[in-house]
Amino acid sequence: MENETIKGQNYAKNRLPFTQYEDCRFVNCSFSESDLSNVDFVDCEFVDCDWSNAKLHHTGLKTVHFLNCKLLGLSFQDANDFLLSLYFEDCTLNLASFYQMKLKKLHFKNCELQEVDFSETDLTSAFFENCDLNKAIFDNTILEKANLLTAYNYQIRPEYNKIKKAQFSKEGIIGLLRHHNIVVK
Repeated sequence: MENETIKGQNYAKNRLPFTQYEDCRFVNCSFSESDLSNVDFVDCEFVDCDWSNAKLHHTGLKTVHFLNCKLLGLSFQDANDFLLSLYFEDCTLNLASFYQMKLKKLHFKNCELQEVDFSETDLTSAFFENCDLNKAIFDNTILEKANLLTAYNYQIRPEYNKIKKAQFSKEGIIGLLRHHNIVVK
């Protein structure tokens, strides 16, 4: 399917009718708990959609934008990594996992990323613009040149992650020191 706008559909109960969508826009659709395995989304936009707990085995996400979407508990590492390109704005991604993914220059804007697993993920030059990273997991994560100037509630242990030339605000420095039981005033 190409160049279509799809509104108000519930794919939680009915599987998507096609396996490839190109230049499509999905508005107010539910994909919650649905099986999106082997579906390709190319240059697609999702607005006000719910993808919570969807299955993403070999799902193609090639230049996909999520705006004001609910993406709880998604295992993005199950998606097809060929030409993977994502952008998230005003989204809730709590409990999602990006384990061992290469996500250079990934952009999150105004997102809730609570308890998200970024273990062993390459986030070189990623941008976390005004994002809540409460209890997000950073373990052996590459955050070189990443921008966390306006991110908050993160706890990143510099000794277990690569943070060379990453940007943090003065207020955010506490998130790098919290594990050391030091007091910063």
